[in-house]
Amino acid sequence: MRLSVIAASVLISLAPALAQTTGSINASGAHARSNAQATPASASFDVFVQRLWPQAQARGISRATFDLAFRGVTPDASIVALTKKQSEFSAPIWNYLENAVGGSRIQRGREAAAENASVLAQVEARYGVPKEVVLGVWGMETNYGSFKGSKDVIRSLATLASIRYRGDFFRDELLTALELIEKGHVERSELKGSWAGAMGHTQFMPSSYMKYAVDWTGDGHADIWTSSSDAIASTANYLKGYGWVPGLPWGMEVTLPQGFDHRLDKASFSSFSSAGVRRADGGRLPSSGEGRLFYPAGHTGPVMLLTANFDVIKKYNSSDAYAMAVGHLGDRIAGRAAIQGNWPTKAPRLDMAATRDLQNRLKALGLYNHDADGRIGTGTREAVRRYQISAGEIADGYPTPALLTKLRGKR
Repeated sequence: MRLSVIAASVLISLAPALAQTTGSINASGAHARSNAQATPASASFDVFVQRLWPQAQARGISRATFDLAFRGVTPDASIVALTKKQSEFSAPIWNYLENAVGGSRIQRGREAAAENASVLAQVEARYGVPKEVVLGVWGMETNYGSFKGSKDVIRSLATLASIRYRGDFFRDELLTALELIEKGHVERSELKGSWAGAMGHTQFMPSSYMKYAVDWTGDGHADIWTSSSDAIASTANYLKGYGWVPGLPWGMEVTLPQGFDHRLDKASFSSFSSAGVRRADGGRLPSSGEGRLFYPAGHTGPVMLLTANFDVIKKYNSSDAYAMAVGHLGDRIAGRAAIQGNWPTKAPRLDMAATRDLQNRLKALGLYNHDADGRIGTGTREAVRRYQISAGEIADGYPTPALLTKLRGKR
């Protein structure tokens, strides 16, 4: 599962790019605990670089490329603080979505759609990924190329790798970045991106570039930095590679009938239709396929019916909020309706400490088997849902202070 981190400046202003994530990360160690404690001193950083050389050499990196890559590179003192800012997991989802589709982002997306209409249509035909979804990713990652990041990718990755942030993930990305230079995919000077090493219009990590970058223009170079065409095709190729199902929507807002049995969670669209579930915009549910219900703010807020394509978007960023923002932004660019349900903005919410307490209590009941990290993700929601079913409550999977109080009362 892909995890992402957010630059502090973006967290504060949420502009110009909402995400500035470690783009298209798909790490097998997604749940690895961070070992980052402090910015490495120059001496320890130098030791890290020295110890990296045998691993680079084993990957076929020449000494000349290695020395070129690290010439003048020092640890970046600003990066460690940025690893602690993750608005997808901490900000209320309604605030996150408001910033995703607020301001000029929809209009800019429509302008980007018009400017790249031919490429988007051809890419959609080739890869089966709707152009609005690609635009949603592009808008979330760099606000359509307006803020791609200007940090030295080698320096960023080396800083993160030297403190073992997310285990070995960033070390492996650093080695792959060296491979990109060695194999002539990019020049050393081209490796510019976000503080976490994500690059280009849609923020590819080096490993994602290696696997999915596309030279759409045919000039011999997959240029995700300056060619919007190459970036658009690369993004669609990435989503296709992770299993995008052509013709299936990512999800839709729905309404539930009075007395709905919330134990119904994942089913065919026909089963949901038979149970009285309706699209909020008045349209019909898909005639085939299946989905699952998602209550991003509990059963009193908007209710979504998601598909397997929602999970494909999450391969770009493992946050439910991010994937929902990509889908919703794309929908709005395409002229579809805004979310209609009312967000419970006044309802009390759990802070990170309380969420950790809840996770530990769910773990003690055998319902949760992940780290108690204080972030509300898929594992936490599923554990809450299982507890709600056992307690005879509405199974919306949404953790609340009232639920934590009830768990604290259990012996």
